[in-house]
Amino acid sequence: MGAAMRNRITAALILASVGPALADDVTDADRLLCSASEVTVCFETSDCTDVMPWELNMPQFVVIDLKKKTISTTKASEENRSTPIRSIAHEGRQIILQGVEGGRAFSFIIDQATGLLTVAVARDGMAIGVFGACTDAEI
Repeated sequence: MGAAMRNRITAALILASVGPALADDVTDADRLLCSASEVTVCFETSDCTDVMPWELNMPQFVVIDLKKKTISTTKASEENRSTPIRSIAHEGRQIILQGVEGGRAFSFIIDQATGLLTVAVARDGMAIGVFGACTDAEI
């Protein structure tokens, strides 16, 4: 296991241990406002690198509408981007979202008790991992 992976595991364990103190419960939310805080891109050549979200043209915030089954940019961003969610599942205390668009497959996992977000995006020869957080968009 490389140093970068050990650092990520350590960071995840630290976040998990302080999670309740930073928690933003989204259990009953139908619309979530989410933001990425850490992004890693990996290529089939085994090269992985940490990048800032905007380096991949990722919006600063997205709104996940569980009733409309969409992931969209905020109105304030003036980007007017939206992606359909094909599958929504609730398993334990997690919300699991999956979809496909533009040759990319994505999976989101949102912990309802903490609002913590984990995303995986895959396309031919490349995978992107994202960590972030969500809050109730209606508050």
